[in-house]
Amino acid sequence: MTNFDAYQLTAAPPNHLSFGGLDRDSLTREGKAHPFDYLQSCMEQALILPIWQLKNLFKGPVGPDHHPKPVFVPAEQMAQTITKERPLIYLGKRQIGITDSPIFVLDLSDMDEDNARQIGGPDAHFAELREVGPMIDGADGSVLAYARAMIYWNNRHLFCGKCGSPTVLVKLGHQRSCCDSACGELHFPRTDPAVIMLVQNGGHILLGRQAIWPQGMYSTLAGFVEPGETIEHATAREVFEEVGIKIGQISYQHSQPWPFPSSLMLGMRAHALTTELKINTDEIEHAQWFSKEELLNFDKQDKFLPRKLSISRRLIDDWLAEQDR
Repeated sequence: MTNFDAYQLTAAPPNHLSFGGLDRDSLTREGKAHPFDYLQSCMEQALILPIWQLKNLFKGPVGPDHHPKPVFVPAEQMAQTITKERPLIYLGKRQIGITDSPIFVLDLSDMDEDNARQIGGPDAHFAELREVGPMIDGADGSVLAYARAMIYWNNRHLFCGKCGSPTVLVKLGHQRSCCDSACGELHFPRTDPAVIMLVQNGGHILLGRQAIWPQGMYSTLAGFVEPGETIEHATAREVFEEVGIKIGQISYQHSQPWPFPSSLMLGMRAHALTTELKINTDEIEHAQWFSKEELLNFDKQDKFLPRKLSISRRLIDDWLAEQDR
């Protein structure tokens, strides 16, 4: 089993949804075709993560004071439900006790929701990971995020983008191949890189807000990396496009998978070379320089920061902690 200790990789706690104690077992995928066939060889040990309409299956109530648990169903209990017609993808192995359990995600979107949720038991229910994520363990959240992203990709590549022919799952669900031998195009899971940056100027940092956000919420600026662009250039471009600020001393901090639908957030930090804001209201509603004291008293200004589990909040909190030294 090949797994990685997040603390050894970064010497710091990982972001939420970032590490799930999962061996992605990429070597097992090579040379194998449909995941349904591979599942038959490991049915006794395998666990299934059911998904319905991109919602994950949980047990227990959802709320600020509750911690719902994701449902991992023994494959043998779902033998009649697992068919080659339903999207099934091998995610890897996870050590549960002394057993390395193969983990698969199964899309049940063709079923009635009530019938699908009953697979998890009488108190099971489907919920959006984006809403439930802050209430669950980050390691479990990582596996659920992975599962959701793979099903999202699979369902959007049922036909070849080059010739329009149907595609078929191979490599245990990590590749879709065009069925037209004259085309033979290969399609792989997609991740869209996005930069999210904390811009500082002495004892102040730059935060902004979008009009669609809850009233009073401010966060770091962010944007997608464009083709042919480095993450440093994307960071500088997005800041200049949104607020007219030029930046330098750009450095990478840490990352966070964000499968809503298929992003990887790249946390960056930069220093402002100019300070006068020229807000592009087509991009954001407002932006402002904030001091540590202002941030620590945000509630008195009827403002608030992103939730604790987001990478934007991590970038802000890291900066605030440095100011205390």
